[in-house]
Amino acid sequence: MSRLAGAVVWTNTPDGGGAARVLPDGCMDLLWNDGRLLVAGPDTRAYVIEGEPSSWAGVRLPPGTAPALLGVPAHELRDRRVALSDLWPASKVRRLTAGVNGAADPASGLEAMALTCAADAEPPDPLLRQVVVALAAGRPVAATADEVGLGARQLHRRSLAAFGYGPKTLARVLRMRRALALARDGVPLAETAARAGFADQAHLARDVKELAGVPVRALLGGR
Repeated sequence: MSRLAGAVVWTNTPDGGGAARVLPDGCMDLLWNDGRLLVAGPDTRAYVIEGEPSSWAGVRLPPGTAPALLGVPAHELRDRRVALSDLWPASKVRRLTAGVNGAADPASGLEAMALTCAADAEPPDPLLRQVVVALAAGRPVAATADEVGLGARQLHRRSLAAFGYGPKTLARVLRMRRALALARDGVPLAETAARAGFADQAHLARDVKELAGVPVRALLGGR
């Protein structure tokens, strides 16, 4: 997906009931669900999907890239799942939906739709890509603002539009993802906390519980 660098196409067909937990990751998704097109906004906490199992496909757009594609500031979609027809004209969404539903599979149809729409959209702000890289590497927010040549208020305002929340929240989300990746690779939690940038293991536990809604060991047990 060269026009959407870093985007990931995914599918999910649950094989049983029960709730599914989607953790914050700073991304936004274009979604197909049983014939419908939706958008998943940036999450500040785990999004829990309940009810009967259904088929999903998605294009996960890296932090800061979806607003240019959708024409909507990210903060308007924070912690929300909305029909694409709430954002775009119904006639356009009907045409796009028919194209996705008529594809060989929903994932490939959704990918083709995303590429077509991206070709007509303004490119995302390249400066904010630098912000994501710096925060993902554990750089402090103040130092990141200095590196990209923005004041604190400017960075916060542009982050709201691009990411859906301020840089401090994005840093917390990315730090949690970094820690979970280390822990799932078998790194002990105390070492994980230190390497991911937490003050200590207790700090890691508090942040994960707040962002994910369950204790860190519950997440690791579910891997």
